[in-house]
Amino acid sequence: MDFHFATAFEQVADAVPNRTALICDGEAKTWAEYDDRAARFATVLADHGLGPGSKVGIYLHNSNEYQEAQYGVFKIRGCPINVNYRYKADELVYLLDNADAEAVVFQAAYAMRIWEIRERLPKVKLFVQVDDGTESLLKGAVDYERALRNAAPQARVERSPDDVYMLYTGGTTGMPKGVMYPGGQFCQYFVAMGAQGRELPPPERVGELGEWVHTVAQPPVSLVACPLMHGTGCWLGSFLPHLMGGTSVTTSRLGLDPDLLWGLVEQHRVTDMVIVGDAFAKPLLAALDAAARRGNPYDVTSLRQIMSSGVMWSQETKRGLLEHGDFVLADVMGSTEGGMGSSVTTRESTAQTAKFTLNEGVKVFTEDGREVRSGSGEIGMVATSGFVPLGYYKDPEKSAATFREIDGVRYSFPGDFATVEADGTITLLGRGSVCINTGGEKVFPEEVEEAVKRHADILDCLVVGVPDERFGERIVALASYRTEAGGCAEADLIEFTKAHLSGYKVPRQVLFVDTVRRAPNGKADYKWAKATALELA
Repeated sequence: MDFHFATAFEQVADAVPNRTALICDGEAKTWAEYDDRAARFATVLADHGLGPGSKVGIYLHNSNEYQEAQYGVFKIRGCPINVNYRYKADELVYLLDNADAEAVVFQAAYAMRIWEIRERLPKVKLFVQVDDGTESLLKGAVDYERALRNAAPQARVERSPDDVYMLYTGGTTGMPKGVMYPGGQFCQYFVAMGAQGRELPPPERVGELGEWVHTVAQPPVSLVACPLMHGTGCWLGSFLPHLMGGTSVTTSRLGLDPDLLWGLVEQHRVTDMVIVGDAFAKPLLAALDAAARRGNPYDVTSLRQIMSSGVMWSQETKRGLLEHGDFVLADVMGSTEGGMGSSVTTRESTAQTAKFTLNEGVKVFTEDGREVRSGSGEIGMVATSGFVPLGYYKDPEKSAATFREIDGVRYSFPGDFATVEADGTITLLGRGSVCINTGGEKVFPEEVEEAVKRHADILDCLVVGVPDERFGERIVALASYRTEAGGCAEADLIEFTKAHLSGYKVPRQVLFVDTVRRAPNGKADYKWAKATALELA
C-alpha cells in the first residue's frame, strides 16, 4: 500500500489538468493550477525550515486557499492542523501549542488575534496571511499570494504511507484532541468509498489513480455547505470528490444562507452537497418550499446526493427534501474517531430517524464488555474495529480510554450509545457525555430534541438536564420558533411530546429562545444550552 494524499492529488492533476478542481465565490482553479499553487506553497514552507512531520495550522474560512494550503502541507509530508475560527486567544494558543504547529496560515480578518497570541507561540516559525480585504498585512507575516508568486513549484518527492494525518476534534466536552490516522491508509479509505459509491473496483496502488479517475462517469461537483475546518466538510466535501477527479465548491461567507447555497447548486450544476443534519437540512428545505410557493423553484436537477454526518437528520425533513428532487440522502454515522454506519433514504426507500446499518467491524458493547444481542433492548456503546485511529496526539490516557481491545480486537469507542434491533440495525441514542440521569433513568437528549422538533412551530431544539431535588436532574428543552410560525405555548408543546416519548423523557420545562446556538458545523452547543437553562429555568 503506497497511498498518500499529495501523491494521489498529483496523479489526478496529471490525468485531468484542465478539469476544474476548486470553485469559491466564483473563482475557479483547474487541477493544474491547484497543483501548481500547492507546490509553490510547499516551497514557501520548506524555505522556512518545515519538512516531514511538520504541523501547519490552517486558520481560514472555506476557500480555495484552505485546500491549496492543505495540499501544500501534504506535499512536504507535513500534517495540516484544522483550526476552529471561532476560537478565542487562549483556545487558539492551546490548540496550536498542543499540535506543535510550526506555521500558521490565517485569514486576514484574524490578524489582530494572531498579533495578540504570537508571542505565546514560540514553536511557530512562519505566519502566512491570506488577504480578504479586511486588514493590512500583519508585521512579520508573509502575504500568501505574494509568497506564491515569488516561489518556484517544489519538485515532487517520494512519500511514505506511514505519514500521520491528524484532525482536531473538540467533541462535546473537554479540550481539543488531535485524532491521528496513518495517512496512506486514510487516503485509500476515501478512494475506496468513492469507488463503492460508483460501483467501481478501486485502484490498488496510488500510481493507478490517474488512469482510474477516467473511469469515473460524471465526476462529482461537491458543494461544501459546512466548514472545511471540521471532518464532515473536509473529508466528504474535499477529499472524497478530489480523489475521484472532481470539483469542490465552497463559499467564504460565514453563516448558513440557504438561498445562496441553492443558487450555487444551480450555477455550478452541483451533483453532491455536504451538510450536517437538520441544522442545515431544515433551513435548506424551507428555502426550497418558499421558492416553490413563489412560483420560481430552484433548479436542483443536477443534484444527485446529499450527504450528512455528525448530527441527527430527521425522517420528516428527508421526506420534505425528496418532494423537490429525486436525491439519494446519505446519513453517515461517524465521528473523527471512526465511521460506524449509514442510513440511505430515497423516494423508493425511507429510513427511520437515527436508525443505521452497521459498517463491517462495528459492534455494540455494554459497559462491562459484553456484546449487545440483537433485539435485547439493552443499551450499549458503539465501537468500530474497521479502521481505528492510532490514538490521540500526546494523550496516552485518553487514547487508552477510547481505543481499547476486547477479546484481542482493537476498537474505537467514540462515545455514542445505541440499541441493536432484531434485524441487526442500530438505533442511535446519543453521546454518553450529555446523557441526563432523571430519577435513575438515562435519557439521551437527541431523542427528546427530535420529539420537540416534530412540532410544526419549532425550528430547532436542544435538551439538557438541570439539578432537581426530587429526580436528581430534570429535563429542560430550549427551543426556537420557525420564523413564519405564530408560536405554540409551553404546555401545548410538552403535551405534544407525550405522543412520542415515554413519560420520564418528556421535558418538564421548555424555554423559548431566539436562536438555538450551534457550532458552524451544526453540532450542538450543549455548554451554552446548560448555562442558559441554569440561568433561566
